[in-house]
Amino acid sequence: MTGPPSGEQFEIAAGAHRATIVEVGGGIREYAVDGRPVLDPYPVDQMCDGAHGAPLIPWPNRMADGRFSFDGEDFQVALTEPTTNNAIHGFLLWRSWQATEHEADRVVMSTRLHPLTGYPFSLDLSITYELGESGLTVTTTAENTGDRTCPYAHGQHPYLSPGNGLIDECTLELAGRTRIDTDPIRQLPTGKEPVAGTPFDFVEPKQLGPIEIDFAFTDLQRDDAGRAWTRLGGADGASAELWVGESFPIVQTYTGHTLHADRARRGLGTEPMTCSPDGFNNGEGLLRLEPGESATTVWGALLR
Repeated sequence: MTGPPSGEQFEIAAGAHRATIVEVGGGIREYAVDGRPVLDPYPVDQMCDGAHGAPLIPWPNRMADGRFSFDGEDFQVALTEPTTNNAIHGFLLWRSWQATEHEADRVVMSTRLHPLTGYPFSLDLSITYELGESGLTVTTTAENTGDRTCPYAHGQHPYLSPGNGLIDECTLELAGRTRIDTDPIRQLPTGKEPVAGTPFDFVEPKQLGPIEIDFAFTDLQRDDAGRAWTRLGGADGASAELWVGESFPIVQTYTGHTLHADRARRGLGTEPMTCSPDGFNNGEGLLRLEPGESATTVWGALLR
């Protein structure tokens, strides 16, 4: 008998908090508090759809034509959005990760990205998922284990949950004061605009309604701890919230409107990103990791 499509399931808990991390892709399949979803789950007997909960490594979002140049050398990776001639979300969505540590309230998922055609670099990766009374904390570390400098970026693809029903009935608060505009076909960046006075201004909370959003937001408004917040207020009075630390200058917001009909708009994609869309080409937020150097990012989620 075969197991779940997402592989081995690693459960963690702390008080009323429960989460399940998966082998395939190393992502988070579900997170709930007292049974109320904070992150929109996908069923254990189904494949992950829309990159739900998955880490996006070594780049998030889209890379135009699957091509980039780095230190004077040109590279070509496989196209994973062939209809738009893009490569999307890196290499690790469907690879197995290992739980190298697993305690009651904490699991560490690890893998190695070996050199590939188009990305001849080596990375050791670990993601720590930890639950506590303050919610979920996710810490990702990437180390360049190769002998040459490598380009690197990181993102993750959780969806905030409205509880029951659709996100249309929710209020939304976004920290982003600037939107990265994209062309409607390939969704590659074309410029930036302040959100003030536009339909995408959610700096102050307001009803989400039927608007369709699939844009990255930057110029993030942060609290005294340096965290930028996305808050999805459900019709049940609870607020599913996601914060990003200062290592994430960009958050992609996606209303899930292009998912399969029975899954569409049942969660708000809230994606921390270290670089902009097509960051391997425009360089915005792209990191250079020297041999032996590492980069760490932190984000979290909670229910109020």
